Amino acid sequence: MTRRAGRHFLQIPGPTNVPDRVLRAIDFPTVDHRGPEFGELGKRCIAGMKRVFKSTRGEVVIYPASGTGAWEAALVNTLSPGERVLMYETGHFATLWQKMAARLGLEVELISGDWRRGVDPEAIEKRLRGDAGKAIKAVCVVHNETSTGVASRIAELRKAIDAANHPALFMVDTISSLASIDYRHDEWSVDVTVAGSQKGLMLPPGLSFNCISPKALAASKSARLARSYFAWDEMVANGKNGYFPYTPATNLLYGLDVALKMLLDEEGLDAVFARHQRHAEATRRAVRAWGLEVFALDPREYSASLTGVLMPAGHDADRVRKVILDAFDLSLGTGLTKLGGKMFRIGHLGDFNDLMLMGTLAGVEMGLALAGVALKKEGVQAAMDYLSECAKAPARKVA
Repeated sequence: MTRRAGRHFLQIPGPTNVPDRVLRAIDFPTVDHRGPEFGELGKRCIAGMKRVFKSTRGEVVIYPASGTGAWEAALVNTLSPGERVLMYETGHFATLWQKMAARLGLEVELISGDWRRGVDPEAIEKRLRGDAGKAIKAVCVVHNETSTGVASRIAELRKAIDAANHPALFMVDTISSLASIDYRHDEWSVDVTVAGSQKGLMLPPGLSFNCISPKALAASKSARLARSYFAWDEMVANGKNGYFPYTPATNLLYGLDVALKMLLDEEGLDAVFARHQRHAEATRRAVRAWGLEVFALDPREYSASLTGVLMPAGHDADRVRKVILDAFDLSLGTGLTKLGGKMFRIGHLGDFNDLMLMGTLAGVEMGLALAGVALKKEGVQAAMDYLSECAKAPARKVA
């Protein structure tokens, strides 16, 4: 292969760029995962994750697994065979979670969506009000749909469940939103939050998380779906002292320890969220200046983690992505399932700054032109103007 000079621009919406400090931490020699040094590491990681979930009073467990494992853990620890769960079709990943639930032996009720909007709180409330027998045991939604760039309004969904006076558990997938978009497990009365390591937490894939409310923990005592590897009881019991009931992903936990320090103590979560919002707005301004369409339709549901870009008729998004990769060594997210060839996704989450965003947008603008897409070559300038305005007044939120 011909060598490509410089760094590859990995601008898919996860896995994201891993900071050098985190990579160096992962490179540290492995220690005894039953010894005292590891116990302290484990306790720091669990305590730090509780802060990421906005100082939750619930339990946090860390699995050596992808986010898909944390999906399964949320379901099997709280539900019994044949029980009904309510889900909402916001995109590819919401659909995958629904398929998993069905395979596990649950009865899944899926509210259809057009993928360009988030979960409709009114639809959730209406369905729960109609569930007179309280047969629905859980409402499961994706906070930030990675396949579309649409973020659902979790606080409003909590209000909808409460307005219906329904006891269903509330489960939320935050795999591409945690540590990128403001999220409040306790304040929004979420019962199980699902997360993964490879996006806002700035790590490679391999760790996943459940944040568990007391209500969900109580439900696990009577839940009858089969579970072993993902069982909460031994995870929670061992986690009190920083340990695991089986061999953990030791070196990834080294990286998590450093990433949590960077996010929580050095930059601060509020600053992290503001940075992601700034980059998302700059990206949307670039897309519109090119004369293209942001995939998300409702401004209240714009993602701060990624932006989906809808291609004009007659253009294949995957061909555009290939042109950009070949010419500029820049990877963009593909359109998934029914969006294949129709859109591409620009990831702007994780360890990312203004100049990295400008390099990304410059590559996209040049690549669109090379691919023969009719556009106004004004996107980079629009984003640059916005970021310059933000830099002049860093304390003021620039809309």
